[in-house]
Amino acid sequence: MNRKLKLSNVYLWLIFVILYAPIFYLSYYSFNSGGTMHGFDGFTLDWYREVFADTRLLIILLNTLVIALLSAVISTILGVIGAIAIHRLRKRKNRNALLSLNNVLIVSPDVIIGASFLILFTILGIKLGFASVLISHIAFSVPIVVIMVLPKLEEMSSSLLDAARDLGATEWDVLSKVVLPFIKSGIFAGFFMALTYSLDDFAVTFFVTGNGFTTLSVEIYSRARQGVSLSINALSTLIFVFTMLLVVGYYFINRRGQESGRGDRRTDWGLPNK
Repeated sequence: MNRKLKLSNVYLWLIFVILYAPIFYLSYYSFNSGGTMHGFDGFTLDWYREVFADTRLLIILLNTLVIALLSAVISTILGVIGAIAIHRLRKRKNRNALLSLNNVLIVSPDVIIGASFLILFTILGIKLGFASVLISHIAFSVPIVVIMVLPKLEEMSSSLLDAARDLGATEWDVLSKVVLPFIKSGIFAGFFMALTYSLDDFAVTFFVTGNGFTTLSVEIYSRARQGVSLSINALSTLIFVFTMLLVVGYYFINRRGQESGRGDRRTDWGLPNK
């Protein structure tokens, strides 16, 4: 048993090394004064200064953050509504059909989704730019939010809702004071996942972005094709750090929510909070 556990730990660490080694290699050379990735000549922050001195890049960064935040908020709202609607379906056949349609959007290749949106926007006459990117990001983020919220709804006992209605709660009270607080951790998870997916997306954005508007992922790809510059390393490192901060922030928010939930349950049973 111990031997199997050790082997599994070694395998797990090996996977982490394979996944993170290229990222740390890229970050390491973002501090290289030599200007290449073939030898570390000395420590410098010039590449980071170059990133922050690039006005066009800062505008693109702002575009990316606005798109990510707006798409995450809107897709979270739509995803919560969709998850609640699916959860309240009584016919299992209809529920499974909607879940299958939802999951198809998650497993579909990004290239297919991007090309489909490009054709749709062309047919409808929608100009490629901010609106097309925002709509696309909302579309592929909503199924992710549904998947995050639906398990929390499944955990909620129907007797909890019946008790609230018996005490005179309206449907709005049940939703706002019982359902939403109960699934709060799933909502936060869906929001952060949607935000991360939007920040990192390249394939779909590449198809639907137009002249005069772009995001960081597309900009990094365009600059990388022109030649390797360590400013790309610096920019990629900043994006990675920002993403890690989002993950850590979600972890602490989720942990705080779980501790608060345990405290509330203790109070309900007349037990002292620890």
